[in-house]
Amino acid sequence: MAPRKTVLPLAYRVFFLVIEPVSGLVGAFYAHFRQDAYMSLTSHADSAFSQIPPGTSIVLSQLANLYLLFALNEALVLRCTGDIAVWKAVLLVMLVADLGHLFSVSVHGPWVYWDFTRWNAIDWGNVPFVYLGASMRIAFLSGIGLGGGKGGTKPRKT
Repeated sequence: MAPRKTVLPLAYRVFFLVIEPVSGLVGAFYAHFRQDAYMSLTSHADSAFSQIPPGTSIVLSQLANLYLLFALNEALVLRCTGDIAVWKAVLLVMLVADLGHLFSVSVHGPWVYWDFTRWNAIDWGNVPFVYLGASMRIAFLSGIGLGGGKGGTKPRKT
């Protein structure tokens, strides 16, 4: 039996197929090509480097590669299928990554999760944008907007 293909709600398609992949590409660009800017926005002022050590540069390039992986998974893998089971598997894994991403900024202190008056540009990407992505994934995984919550909506016309 062939997987059931669906037409997914516009909000999910725009967010998961366009907005998040673009944000992943921006993150990859900064982590690889603008490491100085990435580090100055991510680090505490007292731990910022005047020159990025080679080992840190390698780690940042590896991070850029992971951002690229995340962007391509959403932009290409999800675009290739309307199978809800595939979407749910990919988005569940990304939800786990969201939780890890949010935990990773805990070193700044509890304020980083709620005090938007102290956020810089990268904090806006690391906290509320990740909250938004996680919320969208939770909504999708819960079946919100998917018609009946059984994992399907209208069949796709081919």
